[in-house]
Amino acid sequence: MAKYLFTSAYTVEGRRGLLADGGSGRVEATRRTAESVGGSLEAMYYSFGEHDVYIICDLPDNEAAAAVSLAVGASGALDTTTVVLLTPAEIDRAARQAVDFRAPGA
Repeated sequence: MAKYLFTSAYTVEGRRGLLADGGSGRVEATRRTAESVGGSLEAMYYSFGEHDVYIICDLPDNEAAAAVSLAVGASGALDTTTVVLLTPAEIDRAARQAVDFRAPGA
């Protein structure tokens, strides 16, 4: 499974839902969302600042992550960004891969 970070900012409608469900209620709803596409919720944190919530999920693939992102975005309750997370081992393998690249102007 791949790891994904979802950063979200609640809309006014989403804040109303958070007040009604509470933080723990939203964690359980998020867990069910991840499980519905064959994944799992690893962590969920609320925060101050640009984003209201940070969520880390293990999901089967990019298609599952896109499905979650589309469903969440279509709800109108959250503005969400999805980030693919890479392990150090994945970066090690990428660093050893040959790449044919020429920088602009070089």
